[in-house]
Amino acid sequence: MSDPATLRRAAATLAGGTGPVAVDTERASGYRYSQRAYLVQLRREQAGTVLVDPVALGGRIDPLVDAIANTEWVLHAASQDLPCLAELGLRPAVLFDTELAGRLAGFDRVALGSMVERLLGYHLEKGHGAADWSRRPLPQDWLTYAALDVELLVPLRNVLEDELREQGKLDWALQEFEAVRTAPPPKPRAEPWRRTSGIHRLRNPRQLAAVRALWEARDGLARQRDIAPGRVLPDSAIIDAAVTDPATEADLLALPVFRGRSQRRTVKVWADALAKARSLPRKELPEVSPAHDGPPPPNRWADRDPDAAARLAAARAALTSIAESLKLPVENLLLPDLVRRTCWEPPADLDPSSVAEVLRAGNARPWQVELTAEPLSKSLKAAAA
Repeated sequence: MSDPATLRRAAATLAGGTGPVAVDTERASGYRYSQRAYLVQLRREQAGTVLVDPVALGGRIDPLVDAIANTEWVLHAASQDLPCLAELGLRPAVLFDTELAGRLAGFDRVALGSMVERLLGYHLEKGHGAADWSRRPLPQDWLTYAALDVELLVPLRNVLEDELREQGKLDWALQEFEAVRTAPPPKPRAEPWRRTSGIHRLRNPRQLAAVRALWEARDGLARQRDIAPGRVLPDSAIIDAAVTDPATEADLLALPVFRGRSQRRTVKVWADALAKARSLPRKELPEVSPAHDGPPPPNRWADRDPDAAARLAAARAALTSIAESLKLPVENLLLPDLVRRTCWEPPADLDPSSVAEVLRAGNARPWQVELTAEPLSKSLKAAAA
């Protein structure tokens, strides 16, 4: 639906439904710079399925916000959808995440289609998940695909709840769902340009400065045009230009990707970025090895701190053993980053209560602390041979 009157009627229907509300979104990742929702799908017992076009509605969907404000929401991989839903004012009061539930239940395949087929016996037709959902009008078969994504979410939720209760993991799952629901937005990366694909090949600070300048120029254009950065200029072209360092616009246009029509129109942007990098004083060049927020990569621990490496090896072995006995992914038992930080800088006291305090400060949930504090306290006493 794309007009206010129809939205009000649909919102009233959803408000009159019963039970949880199944929710999903479709974005245009890979096509657009923003991660906004271009379609919101909802389904509730005795209300049916509703497809909302927030773009056509100008983002003004207050009737929908009010209609489902105090209901339980069921999403699959909720952390992917909650940010764009929050942009629309949609925030769940209670959350059930079917993907996370599947992980905690020990299923090896947790894609929506796999779980629906395994637990409910239905086969979901897939094929448009990576489509450009900013396209208008949306084809009918795309809308059918989108509707199917919420068709069976509530029945799946019910089966998973029973499975988790039978395994004695339901309370763990509820703690995890609440952590996802209340999680703050991730902190912006200090140097996002360092994630350019292929940058690991470059060890020259001047070349890294070129990558940074081209990345920032591309990001500005992509944001302005609301186009995915990779469609403005692929990472491979950025690396190629940084390595070859073309001195003129003509030299730049001779490179493979830059010969294209769109790159010829923006060649001055790229040439200016390269010139800026070329003229930077040495003290302003980026470091080859950036400073880490936290411990260094584990493959360097043996040289830099052998005891820390021994602690990490012991901790990983202990946590893997616990996870396997409970049929859990080890990363769901305890976040790997928290494990690394704790092993790199352990608390002064290595008793279980001190370790538990560190884990709670790192946002570990009560069930995780209960299962891992004592084994970790033992692992932290390991030392290099």
